[in-house]
Amino acid sequence: MTTKTAGPNALSRWIQHRANASTAKRIRRKGGRSMGMDLLILHTVGKRSGEPRETPLTWFADDDSDAWLIIASGGGERHPDWYVNLMARPDRATAEWHGQDPVGVTPQTLDGAERERAWQRIVAEQPRIAKYQRKHSRQYPVVRLTRR
Repeated sequence: MTTKTAGPNALSRWIQHRANASTAKRIRRKGGRSMGMDLLILHTVGKRSGEPRETPLTWFADDDSDAWLIIASGGGERHPDWYVNLMARPDRATAEWHGQDPVGVTPQTLDGAERERAWQRIVAEQPRIAKYQRKHSRQYPVVRLTRR
């Protein structure tokens, strides 16, 4: 018998949506840095609802100047909703930075040696991410966003 991990309840989702909206507003008004990390706003479309979603995320520079790395942390033992939405409708994804219009991006989940190299660069820059990862059995996906 398989046990399904329960997702967040309606109140938790509502709180998360409000927090995301508040943070996105702050990024647009004041800039995209918080706690020493660079932030972007990832625009996705809900897998089930079809509704537009905005999620503030930490990003890291990639080797390619037209690509950025993000981590699918959060969500406990499940992938976060934004990651599920992104992978379900990758052609609808855009990313937005302070003072810029959203740009179309193509997501690619990294694996193997490529993921490991990216992960090592990320945790060298932000060791707290490795600390969060150690608290969960699920491996956090590393996603490369490439400008379309």
